Amino acid sequence: MKIQNRQQFLVVLTIATAALYVGVNFIASPLSDWWSARAAQIKDLRGRVAEGRSLLARDPAIQSHWNEMQANALPANTSRAEQQLLKAVDEWSRDCGAEVTSLMPQWKNDSTNYMTLTCRVETSGDLGSLTRFLYDLEKGPMAIRLDTVELGAHDTTGQQMTMSVDIDGLALGAKETK
Repeated sequence: MKIQNRQQFLVVLTIATAALYVGVNFIASPLSDWWSARAAQIKDLRGRVAEGRSLLARDPAIQSHWNEMQANALPANTSRAEQQLLKAVDEWSRDCGAEVTSLMPQWKNDSTNYMTLTCRVETSGDLGSLTRFLYDLEKGPMAIRLDTVELGAHDTTGQQMTMSVDIDGLALGAKETK
């Protein structure tokens, strides 16, 4: 091979290598990364569209559930809400035979749209009456949630028990209109 041809060959090989390096590192890799990010974004958007379609299909059920929640929520008036919750606790205790020994309501202003009425209820009775109290509390239509339960026995046979329950009640603000 002649020296001139060899030099030309090395120059062409160096230019081709540099072009390949630039093409791979500055063109192909960024395009590949962009394509992967774009594919992930399209997959995420398709998932969101599917979720939106699912929500639209369930719109009547969701609206009905929301209307039921609004109807069963505690009133926005704090004194009326406390009165309603205390009346319900009194009815549950009378129905099951448990004795309410202490009630401690406390309001929390969680948001501009709703408030939470936390009430600590201490009751005593036998195991059957306390479980019936819990059942009535959970199964009622009122918008309340059972937060914590503490159970203790006062005798060796377990016939006389005490129970402390934390109840959270939801009081919505003014009802939304469409």
